[in-house]
Amino acid sequence: MIGLLEAFSQNYAQARVKFLSAAANAGLAVQSLVHPLQGIEGEELAIDVALDGDANAKKMLIVSSGCHGVEGYCGSGVQVFALHDAEWRDKARAQGVAVLYLHALNPYGFAWASRTTHENVDLNRNFGPHGQPAPGNSAYAPLHALLVPELWPPATENVAAIAQQMRLVGLKAFQTAVTSGQNAFADGLFYAGTAPCWSNLSVRALLRQHASRAQRLGWIDLHTGLGPNGIGERIYAGRYDAQAFARAAAWWSGGSTPVTNSFDGSSVSAVLSGQMVNAVFDEAPQAEFTGIALEYGTLPGPEVLQALRADQWLRRHPQASAAQAAALRLQVRDAFYVDTDPWKGQVISQARQAMFQAVDGLAATP
Repeated sequence: MIGLLEAFSQNYAQARVKFLSAAANAGLAVQSLVHPLQGIEGEELAIDVALDGDANAKKMLIVSSGCHGVEGYCGSGVQVFALHDAEWRDKARAQGVAVLYLHALNPYGFAWASRTTHENVDLNRNFGPHGQPAPGNSAYAPLHALLVPELWPPATENVAAIAQQMRLVGLKAFQTAVTSGQNAFADGLFYAGTAPCWSNLSVRALLRQHASRAQRLGWIDLHTGLGPNGIGERIYAGRYDAQAFARAAAWWSGGSTPVTNSFDGSSVSAVLSGQMVNAVFDEAPQAEFTGIALEYGTLPGPEVLQALRADQWLRRHPQASAAQAAALRLQVRDAFYVDTDPWKGQVISQARQAMFQAVDGLAATP
């Protein structure tokens, strides 16, 4: 077992070294899918994969981090801690569950303190039916210019105009318009893309390689940025399916930790288009699938939104001074990673509980 300070990192390069070292310490081979670009310090970027268990196991749990780049600070810490956790590893092995760790699904965003990929794609909106007309999100269009203004920091009038829009449509409708995903503005927030991005193709390849023999498949995808500070909401991830949701609720609900559902409005998240877990239905259709996004709260919603806007503004203005760019990247990091021991302790304890519950769920008689 290692401590909190040892599990979490201060940048992507350090997080990658810790993950690779933890896998080696656990006696696991690592597969690396190298990204075409480099990190902020010129470092190699990659999705690193470690399988703990039988490659032919019929029961598999995926634990993934960094779908949204900068959110990888949290997820990487969970994965590194888990790989050093003998009790957890013994539990999974005893139940015949192989655990597949996918580290830094969006390594570019992790390294550059951005939520999006190098294509400016929100990876968790990119798994829709490309090549066909995409689901419309006409409500985003009138907000685009307000959300990503030409000047930064935004003028007082801009802030007031956004507040006015929130009042006019209501907070929930505003959140849905902004966050559910859009593909009309390639330089906008929550851009879904019009084709599978590099990380999308990589995730699909990994699922075909590792999950195509599983009969029962669970997935815990680690996220940050929504909800009360330090609270990990268990958000059902998958198609609208009453049986799958009931299964997720049976695995992960209990007392103060209900499994929520964006479809019925119980979740802090809006209904999303093109979720990453949709790839399971294409690449591992033989498996009974049960998944959640474990979403940890960080800062209040308005501060997170401001950080998202800053991230997008910086993408549109690469000529920004080094000092301004560094300040904006720090703002984004701080909106999605709370660098305090109490927060990290909450993250680890809740993730560990969810992982133990997933193993019990996978091992139970269907």
